[in-house]
Amino acid sequence: MKERSAISGIMSMRCPKCREGRMFPGHTLYTGRFMKMNERCSCCGQSFEPEPAYYFGAMFISYALNAGYFIALWVALLTLMDNIPDSLMIGGTAALVIGLLPVTFRLSRVLWIYIFIRYQGPTEAKAEAIPQH
Repeated sequence: MKERSAISGIMSMRCPKCREGRMFPGHTLYTGRFMKMNERCSCCGQSFEPEPAYYFGAMFISYALNAGYFIALWVALLTLMDNIPDSLMIGGTAALVIGLLPVTFRLSRVLWIYIFIRYQGPTEAKAEAIPQH
C-alpha cells in the first residue's frame, strides 16, 4: 500500500501518526454534528485529544484561515470591480466565513495536531499500538 503524503493526510483529515484512520465521523461535515471528533484512531489508537484543551491553539490557525478567506475575497472583488462597496465586503466576508465554518473548524484542528504528532507510518503505528508483554 502506498503511503499518504502529509498534504493528502491533512486534506482527507486522517490521523497524523498513521495517516489511515479518520479524525472525524463520515458524512457529518455540513450537519449539526460537524464538531464531533473521533476519540481515537481506528487504525493505530492515537488519541485525537492528547490533553484537556489541546485544541486551544487551533483557534489561531482558524484565524489565519479566515484572514486568508477575506484576502481572497478582497482580491477577487478587486479584479472584478473598481470600487468595492463596504456592505458587499462585509456581507461577502460574513457569508464566506459562515459558509466555510465546518471546513475551517475541522481543518484548523487537523493542522494543529499535525504540528505536534509525528508521522510513523501505518505499520509502525499499528505495531506501537499493540502492547508487548
